[in-house]
Amino acid sequence: AVADHQVAHVYVEDPGAIARTEALCRGIDGVELVLDREAQGRYNIDHPRGGELLLVAQRGCWFSYDYWLDDRRAPDFARTVDIHRKPGYDPCELFIDPALTAPRLRIAATLLRKRLGFRALMKVIPLDPSLVRGSHGRVDQPKDHQPVLITTRTEASAPDEISCRAVKDVILSELFET
Repeated sequence: AVADHQVAHVYVEDPGAIARTEALCRGIDGVELVLDREAQGRYNIDHPRGGELLLVAQRGCWFSYDYWLDDRRAPDFARTVDIHRKPGYDPCELFIDPALTAPRLRIAATLLRKRLGFRALMKVIPLDPSLVRGSHGRVDQPKDHQPVLITTRTEASAPDEISCRAVKDVILSELFET
């Protein structure tokens, strides 16, 4: 699975195992929806590179990419900001580990080591997901929690709402004034 906060793409190599995997996913606490390819099409979120299954978390829940069971066995990148090696979004990257003593001193020492030419990982990210209090990713948010797109355009005919897929076109139109 590749976790992206409130959604997770589940890739199933064996087509014969999709139904069994779907049943297992439906039994996971905090999972509200399990969408197969057909259901993804109904939501207009099917993509060839997406998972055979797409999981949507319940409100207030989110998926973690953590695949280890013991924090002592966590990979070295887990305690760093490293979006390229983590198989999914890690909201813990928004925090500095509260268990660290003198975190600013630790950060300064690491930066000094790097400045002196030594290789060093900035291991200051917590592994405690309970620090995360918010969530995002669902498309069925109430009006007052939906994203806002602000442009310089003032056309009276501008729609009050646009689809997620149309945002790219609006941005390109703004950038290239088409």
